[in-house]
Amino acid sequence: MAMPFLLIAYIGGGLTILSPCILPVIPFVLARAGRSFLRDTLPMLAGMAVTFALVASLGAVGGGWAVRANEIGRLAGILLLALFGTALLLPGLASTLARPFVDGGNRLLGAAGDGRWGAFGSLLVGAATGMLWTPCAGPILGLVLTGAALNGPNAGTALLLLAYAAGAGTSLAVALLAGRRVLAALKVSLGAGEWVRRGLGAAVLAGVATIALGLDTGALARVSYAGTTATEHAVLNGLRPADAPTETAGSGAAASDAAPPYRSSLPVQGSAAPLDGAVEWLNSSPLTTEALRGKVVLVDFWTYSCINCIRTTPYLRAWAERYRDQGLVVVGVHTPEFAFEKRLQNVRRAVSDFGIAYPVAVDSDYRIWRAWRNNAWPAFYLVDAGGRIRYSQFGEGHYERFEAAIRDLLREASGGMPAGTPAEPRPQAIEAAPNLANIRSGETYVGYRQATGFASRESVRADAARDYSVGDLRVNEWGLSGKWTVQAEQAVLNAPGGGLDHRFSARDLHLVLGPGAAGRPVRFRVTIDGQAPGADHGADTDAEGYGTVDATRLYQLVRQSGAVRARRFEIRFLDPGVEAYAFTFG
Repeated sequence: MAMPFLLIAYIGGGLTILSPCILPVIPFVLARAGRSFLRDTLPMLAGMAVTFALVASLGAVGGGWAVRANEIGRLAGILLLALFGTALLLPGLASTLARPFVDGGNRLLGAAGDGRWGAFGSLLVGAATGMLWTPCAGPILGLVLTGAALNGPNAGTALLLLAYAAGAGTSLAVALLAGRRVLAALKVSLGAGEWVRRGLGAAVLAGVATIALGLDTGALARVSYAGTTATEHAVLNGLRPADAPTETAGSGAAASDAAPPYRSSLPVQGSAAPLDGAVEWLNSSPLTTEALRGKVVLVDFWTYSCINCIRTTPYLRAWAERYRDQGLVVVGVHTPEFAFEKRLQNVRRAVSDFGIAYPVAVDSDYRIWRAWRNNAWPAFYLVDAGGRIRYSQFGEGHYERFEAAIRDLLREASGGMPAGTPAEPRPQAIEAAPNLANIRSGETYVGYRQATGFASRESVRADAARDYSVGDLRVNEWGLSGKWTVQAEQAVLNAPGGGLDHRFSARDLHLVLGPGAAGRPVRFRVTIDGQAPGADHGADTDAEGYGTVDATRLYQLVRQSGAVRARRFEIRFLDPGVEAYAFTFG
């Protein structure tokens, strides 16, 4: 396991302290204030980190049985910590409990209260907290879970998850040290040790109630996580090369015969990996890194239903066209996330729909992905004329910096700065840049393998048909209605009239949908807060909310035209057979 990725995972875990989803955990950590760090605090944080890593591993590679096991563990954690908090708030209550529970309960509470179980008791409390801790799935945790999904469970995945959890534990330890000083000051100045203990008990019970009621992923999600996500992207790219150099006023002139050849200051990251192993090449005969020597090559890892990938496409098209005659070759490597993205006819259609004319390697067996040791969509690698990687980036954005790097390497290859002005991307509809200032909803999977925020009245019955219904929803909760079969990657509608509801807060709402095994078009209607969308309809719906699922792809169903606010989205399907995969937002 490469040390940089362990470091990225550790830093990403540390950034969890900035996310609203960490708030319910903090009271449990502050309840350790005043105890021995080695005997109480460290075992509790270790138990939390190890338990989180185990639960996250189950979520990454498990099936329906893992979902049910996680629900049981969550319930056990809630009950254990509720008992812990009650004892802090009302210590006399423990003595009034029925005798069979007193001995065992006092021993367990003693682990966190009077230290009679020492490190083992603190480890138990940490394990219970770890069952409840569900960090915001930012880019770094997504990178780790992507590796688990594509490469299967292995020691490297476990190390990355542990590194992520250790980072979060470190940031919580810092919070504990700060909390300890605050509590000490209260005790000295107010003599309020008993009230502090009771206050912590009340905070613990409030945290348990918050998690049990789903407010940790509902109400807390009202707090924008855009800042945390941006910070994590900065970490991902910050461990990559420094910014491309800025072009100076005189840089457009060609080098004279007497001048030394131009050398870019972009650092060398390593040699480009092979492009062998594609199941098919589109728009080109098979390419090799050896045959591309002498060219500047931009390798783009993407998958066609990924909204982040879609939004980068206008820039790739523009760069491929603008700099083709000056020595740039753009190569798309299509590596699927979902099974339907392995179907060659689906990829061909997507390439055509997005107007992609540059070469695309169809990497359905992940051979190129693994050769390049890639871990994210989209990911970009800029290779110089000598076959060396000189610039790379995860995620969308930073387009001016990236184009400056392209121009810099073209100048290095040819000795002269590319003529003319920078490229002018022309995004179409769904390709438009996201409204980052107002995104408070994140990618949400429908299949049970990665589903979060599910709020139908009925629990998920994995791989079996079941009737579902939806009541009130908090922000970032969603549910199914009608008869569905929920599978690992998607949910399949068994009868007409069923649908999905999602309470979201973002300008755009997208949903990855497919017509199902029969391939027959599926009609649908979208409403927003119970009304036709009108001016807020997306590119794939009309003002009345009607549309048709005719291919397996990402559909833009809502684009709010005015002020962005939390809305309730509903989609009802008039025909059976539709497959629903994931919500994304912009």
